[in-house]
Amino acid sequence: MTQSMTGFAARKGQGEGHAWVWDIRSVNGKGLDLRLRLPDWIEGLEAAIRAELQKALNRGNVSLTLKVARDAGGAEALRLNGAALHAALLALREVQVAAEAAGVAHSAPSPAEILSLRGVLETGGADEDAAPLRAALLADLAPLLADFTAMRAAEGAALNRVIGAQLDQIAALRDEATRAAAARADQAAQALRDNLARVLANAEGIDETRLAQELALIAVKNDITEELDRLAAHVDAARALLREKGPVGRKFDFLMQEFMREANTLCSKAQSLDLTRIGLDLKTVIDQMREQVQNVE
Repeated sequence: MTQSMTGFAARKGQGEGHAWVWDIRSVNGKGLDLRLRLPDWIEGLEAAIRAELQKALNRGNVSLTLKVARDAGGAEALRLNGAALHAALLALREVQVAAEAAGVAHSAPSPAEILSLRGVLETGGADEDAAPLRAALLADLAPLLADFTAMRAAEGAALNRVIGAQLDQIAALRDEATRAAAARADQAAQALRDNLARVLANAEGIDETRLAQELALIAVKNDITEELDRLAAHVDAARALLREKGPVGRKFDFLMQEFMREANTLCSKAQSLDLTRIGLDLKTVIDQMREQVQNVE
């Protein structure tokens, strides 16, 4: 079944003295682009999550955010970072010396102000073993991905129905074009005779090979049989893609180019108002289908 590249899922979890919130969403993209916002103090978490996402997904711009905090009932661990404190005190000393040399009045910072400097006072217990928490998070990732892929599958089922209906429209327009081409047969034959007469009137001095080429070119410019046959083949190929398992978006992208090429050629060869209208209707439906195909994984 067709999979969509559009999806969203969110989940809350708790364990190992922490609570967390997941948020994952995706939109269409040419490849698989993963953008992760994770706690950097849980060693090995990003690599493990990235590997799981790459196994579950094939295409799409995917953004995943994870926020982790200690349980509300747990004691918040505070730790003084000695190295950061030493560096901060040295920096403060340099500022004081520079201020005195410049004759700028200053006052010494309070201990509370020093503790508020970035990195001096750490929370969360930097020395704790994060392995149990990492394992709990990775276990909770599986149901999140299940919800996420289920939504992408539901979106894909909707895409399947829309694209299927558009293919029915294209097939109906192709049949209408076949009937219109048969109806203009007499007109096309007369146009061919007129063109042939014009070529023959100017054929003096032209070799037979060149004359044959000109006549063949006139015939080709009036015949839309190949375009109609290829349109039918493209409809069959697209319906087969809708039944395939796995990612088919790239194949669909290529097929949409082929659909539009046949519609453009049909318009250029129309030589009748009915065929021109049908060709324009075809281009409209194909363009609408191409917009839907952009979301197919």
